[in-house]
Amino acid sequence: MELGLTFPLQRFLKRKPPVGVLGADRRFCWDLHKIQLRGRPCLLAVHCHSRYTFVRFDVTSAQWQDLAGLFAQWLTDSLLAAGFASGQIQGYLARAGSLSFTRTHGRREVAFLNRAWEDVMELDLCLDTADQPQPLLEQAVNSRPCRCAGSEGLGTGLARMAALLAEI
Repeated sequence: MELGLTFPLQRFLKRKPPVGVLGADRRFCWDLHKIQLRGRPCLLAVHCHSRYTFVRFDVTSAQWQDLAGLFAQWLTDSLLAAGFASGQIQGYLARAGSLSFTRTHGRREVAFLNRAWEDVMELDLCLDTADQPQPLLEQAVNSRPCRCAGSEGLGTGLARMAALLAEI
């Protein structure tokens, strides 16, 4: 699984991903960005193929430093909250393979990350400042019709992720 770090997130983490050709199947690629919601640092993760989005609110310094160790659990938490079966999620993670940090996955993918960020900002009334996982916000964002790099036309991140997990 490739995790593409935006330039602002690279600077924040003081980490440069390896330079090279991105080779993973886009179904197993995510682009990550650090955003601010209500003055707190948050992780925005956007799936490159479906535009499924999840947010982790008020990420601590220690959590940022262990992003590689926590990403799979945070993704699992989000997918479980969205109603996906544990077996589907574990199958996806097993097929995704080991995690590596890369640069972001292309202009289109970053453009769709920015659109997801706009959706998160518009729907921040769904934000629960008492907890890090944000299932209500994610449901609202992932239920909005949108475009993505992995499919033509309008669809929802939730429906596209459901199709992907059923396929895998």
